[in-house]
Amino acid sequence: MSSLPKVDIDQPLYDQSTYLNRAKHFLLLTNPLNLLASNAELERAKRIVQDYRAGQPVDVKTIEELYRYKYIYDSAFHPETGEKSIIIGRMSAQVPMNTLITGCMLSFYKTTPAVVFWQWVNQTFNAIVNYTNRSGATPIPTQQLVTSYVLATGGALTTALSLNRLVKNLHPLIGRFVPLAAVAAANMINVPMMRLQELKNGVVLLDENNNEMGVSKKAAIFGISAVVASRIAMATPGMTLTPVLINKLEAGGFLKRFPKASAPIQTLFCGFVLIFATPLGCAFFSQRAAVEVKSLEPEVQTAIKEKNPDLKTVWFNKGL
Repeated sequence: MSSLPKVDIDQPLYDQSTYLNRAKHFLLLTNPLNLLASNAELERAKRIVQDYRAGQPVDVKTIEELYRYKYIYDSAFHPETGEKSIIIGRMSAQVPMNTLITGCMLSFYKTTPAVVFWQWVNQTFNAIVNYTNRSGATPIPTQQLVTSYVLATGGALTTALSLNRLVKNLHPLIGRFVPLAAVAAANMINVPMMRLQELKNGVVLLDENNNEMGVSKKAAIFGISAVVASRIAMATPGMTLTPVLINKLEAGGFLKRFPKASAPIQTLFCGFVLIFATPLGCAFFSQRAAVEVKSLEPEVQTAIKEKNPDLKTVWFNKGL
């Protein structure tokens, strides 16, 4: 057993003030290889993290090795309840699950039954992810979860089916972008609905020393808007580059000779793109978001000035 220097392992390994470091952090957090960790490995990671937090010696030699176990732990256990998460709802499942679902949405977008089925699958997966990564302190009410699921699915289906009718007589490439529009519409419904409590009650604002300075609904709007943008950014590369690739293969005659290759090619290419697009999209905005005091509600500004007249910027957790 070794005694390591004391660091705050609940902070990311890389300084989150730069985009590149945020991308490195999310690359580790969304690493699909973490899904291969056995139950014994997961329990070992949990024990190491909990022992280190408690100030006890742990069986690792370096801080880097400690963080490797921390990311394995974070990939499988809920940060507040400590419960082991549903496997397909884990952050490490994002790439493989989205690869399969996105590939199928792009491959089977022409018929109404196919659109209905794959948009339903996508929103069901989103609901599982949202439930798995819910806040332990303020759990998502069942009614809110169901409402979000129904509205997001309805929004995605309405967008997809309406656009399919509109683009029927346009260039085939345009039709291939319909699934992206449906996913974007669903995210614009799903994320705000799942975080309705924040919009109603606000989010906690902190100073640079993590002292609570107030609660703001405006900050909640900023944070949720950033999450929606990130979610759409994660989906966009795979859902735009893949249609372009398939259109090129069709124009070159390859898919005319091998028509059954279309779905596998789209799925594999989506997977390759998502390995990078997922962490890069998550990294667009820092999870510890900054907001200027002067841009908040007047009453919140007043409350903050009473506590610290010189404070110009506050921080809050924008979520993922």
